Amino acid sequence: MFTGIVEELGEVTAVETLDDACRFRLRGPVVTQGAKHGDSIAVNGVCLTVVDHEGDEFTADVMAETLNRSSLGALRAGSRVNLERPMAVGERLGGHIVQGHVDGTGEILERKPSENWEIVKISLPAQLTRYVVEKGSITVDGISLTVVDAGTDHFTVSLIPTTLDLTTLGHKQPGDPVNLEVDVIAKYVERMLGDRAQGATR
Repeated sequence: MFTGIVEELGEVTAVETLDDACRFRLRGPVVTQGAKHGDSIAVNGVCLTVVDHEGDEFTADVMAETLNRSSLGALRAGSRVNLERPMAVGERLGGHIVQGHVDGTGEILERKPSENWEIVKISLPAQLTRYVVEKGSITVDGISLTVVDAGTDHFTVSLIPTTLDLTTLGHKQPGDPVNLEVDVIAKYVERMLGDRAQGATR
């Protein structure tokens, strides 16, 4: 489990295309500290498994299903990525519960800078609209953010200077894709209420 608090802005150093997958080599001096084969690291919000680790770089295999359902397929050597290790038991939950299981992708629609923050408008797939509410939590490229405005096909977030400086959202422009993960609690509540409603009609 992750928290959506990005530990560092890493870099893709190589991409190897396989028959039905890709192997990424990524640089991240912070997240590779103590890393070993089989560990999990979130890359732009996608939970990946460490295959190999050498120095400040690690490799991870990404199957076609993940490439098709996330924005990882657009990564190239030189791409910057948000990196986070799983939360250790007993640590503070600084963001919100993030599984690293992307629900869909959005697109940066608009950026509105101001003196102390920036408002970013992001498209929202129709199947995710019901899970996104004002002042609720959403994960964008692995970053735990608070929804400012929730529309039927978009939402906005307000980014502070720290987020702009230390994550990919400081560099992405209109038209760029982002990974989205909605609050898992909302999905569980929906499922439980649905089961209750079905039970009442039996």
